[in-house]
Amino acid sequence: MSLTLTSTAFANGSEIPAGHTCEGADTSPPLAWSGVPAGTRSLALIVDDPDAPDPAAPLMTWVHWVLYDIPPDGAGLAGGIAPASLPGGTREGVNDWHRTGYGGPCPPLGRHRYFFKLYALDAVLPDLGKASKATLEKAMHGHVLAQAALVGTYQKRS
Repeated sequence: MSLTLTSTAFANGSEIPAGHTCEGADTSPPLAWSGVPAGTRSLALIVDDPDAPDPAAPLMTWVHWVLYDIPPDGAGLAGGIAPASLPGGTREGVNDWHRTGYGGPCPPLGRHRYFFKLYALDAVLPDLGKASKATLEKAMHGHVLAQAALVGTYQKRS
């Protein structure tokens, strides 16, 4: 069984509901995972948008959420999860708004893709402080046992 990541809010490749974006409550969608491999000591989650600022001419990948040291014995994260409700031991990194926590889709132009990437690691990572995506990826190097992705899309209505 391989590592899988799903959401009851949207199917892989489909539109993320507005409630999980800047045009709604901007809360994280519910996430569920299964198939965590034996030997996994922690999980990491990165949510990013490789289509920023314009899918027709992307210039950067915008980071929306960074979590690490998620205990591997859970089955997911509730929608709209508050930092205080994250599983014990979970650490938050910073997104590209320079803050911790989830920042939902808010694309300036066109329909963007949002990649929810889950990593099973063979280690519990040290405290990386307010780690960026790049810092977390560097710390994960050589420790990834498996990974899964869930992709959603969004285009602003207004």
